[in-house]
Amino acid sequence: MSSNRPKLSEKGLLTPDNCVVAMIDLQGQMLFGVSSHDRQSIINNNVLLAKAAKVFDVPLILSTVETQAFSGNTWPQVLAAMPGTQPIERTSMNSWDDANFVAAIEKTGRKKIVLTGLWTETCVALPTIQALHDGYEVYVVEDCCGDVSLMAHDNAMKRVIQAGAKPVTALSTLLEWQRDWAHRGTYDAVMDLVKTHCGAYGVGVEYAYTMVHKAPPTVFPPYTVPTAHG
Repeated sequence: MSSNRPKLSEKGLLTPDNCVVAMIDLQGQMLFGVSSHDRQSIINNNVLLAKAAKVFDVPLILSTVETQAFSGNTWPQVLAAMPGTQPIERTSMNSWDDANFVAAIEKTGRKKIVLTGLWTETCVALPTIQALHDGYEVYVVEDCCGDVSLMAHDNAMKRVIQAGAKPVTALSTLLEWQRDWAHRGTYDAVMDLVKTHCGAYGVGVEYAYTMVHKAPPTVFPPYTVPTAHG
C-alpha cells in the first residue's frame, strides 16, 4: 500500500488494496467495429481508469489479441498512461482461456477484478462469466466498453449482471478508491484526473477552485507540437 493514502474499510466495496484492473483488447481494429457508444469517450474513460490505477497503486493487467494478424496495437493513449506495462498477447477471444492472463490475475492475489474491454458481448462477457465461476468478483466498467451495436452491448451487460457481475463506471471507480476528500495524499491527483477527463464535473471543479475559493487557474503542461517524420 502506498504511504500517501490510508487503508479503506472494505465491507463489499472496492478499495485500492483489494482489486486488480484488467483491460482487454483496447486495439484499433476492435474500436473500428464499435457503434454502441462514442469511440473517443471510450478511449477517454479507459485512460482515466488507467491513470487512476497508477494514482492508487492498483495492479493493472493489459491483454491483446492477434496484434499483428488482425487487431493492431494497443491505443497509444492507454500505453502512455501505464508506462512499462507489457500486454499479454493471446489468440483466444476469451481471456480466461489464456493461461498467461489467468496466471497474471492470480499472481496479484486479489479476488476482485475491475474489467474493461472490447467487445462487450465477447471479450468482456466471456472472461467475466468464467472468472465469476472460478470465485472472483468482477466489476465491469461499462463506460469503458463498447460493441458492434447497442443491442449487443446491452445484452452483454444483462448477461454478466445476471451472472453476478457488478456494473460500474470509470469515475465511480475512481471515487470509490478515494472515498474521503480528507485523504489529502491522493486528493490533488484525483482532482487533476477529474479536470482532465470528466467533462462538466471537471469544469465545475475548476470553477469552484478559481471563482469560489480564489485559487489560481490550473496550469496544464504546454502543448508541444510533434515534429514531422522523415
